[in-house]
Amino acid sequence: ADDPAGAGASLKPCLDRAMKIVPAEQQRETPTYLGATAGMRLLREENSSKAEQVLAEVSKAIGEYPVDFRGARILTGREEGSFGWITVNYLLETLVKFSFAEKWEHPQDTEVLGALDLGGASTQITFQPGVPVEDRNTSVFFRLYGTNYSLYSHSYLCYGQSQALKMLLAALHQASSSGQIKHPCYPQGYQENITVAELYDSPCVRAPSSASPGLVLTVTGTGDPAACGTAVQRLFNFSCRAQGPCGFNGVYQPPVRGQFFAFAGFYYTFNFLNLTRQQSLSEVNTTVFSFCRRNWTEVRALFPKDLKYLHTYCSVAFYILTLLLDGYKFNEHTWSNIHFSRQAANTDIGWTLGFMLNLTNMIPAEALQQVKGHQPGLWAGAVSFLVLAIV
Repeated sequence: ADDPAGAGASLKPCLDRAMKIVPAEQQRETPTYLGATAGMRLLREENSSKAEQVLAEVSKAIGEYPVDFRGARILTGREEGSFGWITVNYLLETLVKFSFAEKWEHPQDTEVLGALDLGGASTQITFQPGVPVEDRNTSVFFRLYGTNYSLYSHSYLCYGQSQALKMLLAALHQASSSGQIKHPCYPQGYQENITVAELYDSPCVRAPSSASPGLVLTVTGTGDPAACGTAVQRLFNFSCRAQGPCGFNGVYQPPVRGQFFAFAGFYYTFNFLNLTRQQSLSEVNTTVFSFCRRNWTEVRALFPKDLKYLHTYCSVAFYILTLLLDGYKFNEHTWSNIHFSRQAANTDIGWTLGFMLNLTNMIPAEALQQVKGHQPGLWAGAVSFLVLAIV
């Protein structure tokens, strides 16, 4: 945000790599797009001119390459969720597949999958509910390859994992009367210092008026999984009032239905804890509680290569469990429908592939008609010629 030129420069290694992959003669006609998600949505809320500067700089950087650049923009939360859903279902061939008859066809008797995405600043849930979506703000309609899809999709801004951890720390700070913060989700023996300004540098957390920005706070881990779970629960409002079924914070959500792929942050944390093999909910709970009880010395000795995020895995694991069970309303029976995965069909899952498929119309609205390349008279003549040649 404070170095827009750096944002442009950060794309250059990626673009340089693309130039090695795309043949030189095709580069100028290769459509190129840039999409930005929740981090930029937050920046736009906080300072729209800084967000515009970042978009201008990344556009300038891409414009220096010999590609057909078609613009940079910030996606809405609903788009981010929908494009993740398209990616999962396109890769798993539930929308369209290439048949043995060498035709693109809509697969019969195939259920589409739901998509669960956890980013740094937002989280998305998208699925086909099987009942009419009652809230227009959470309803998405696609016509893909001659088939209609009515989806439920919602994005919760500020409920991505890095912003959630910030909200958790801010809540613990406001509950303590001094600059000493006891953190039940951090391992016992872990300690770090953070200034008030660093803690409250996001629109997701509001600083108390009495807090002085330069004050240094000492955060000490206590490694208490039960207290950690309670503290994480307080980040949500689970009451649904009178408006019917809801997720959390009063947002309408029909009951979850079908199989789901949980990717991005959901996958990375559960993969670290070795929980991506369809373990039962009770096994997942046991593993998380056991990990959260380990002290900092023990954890560092066990995972010396993961030091950067090591102190946060317990918080994020509890956050994921709370979000899925209390937020999205999965339970011990539907838990087995969640597949924690980084890839489908050997391709990384995320919103980007769906974004590109949609913008380049690579999944057309209507099924393709079979087209003959020549008029029937030409075919008859060609066949006669071949018969004569063989004779």
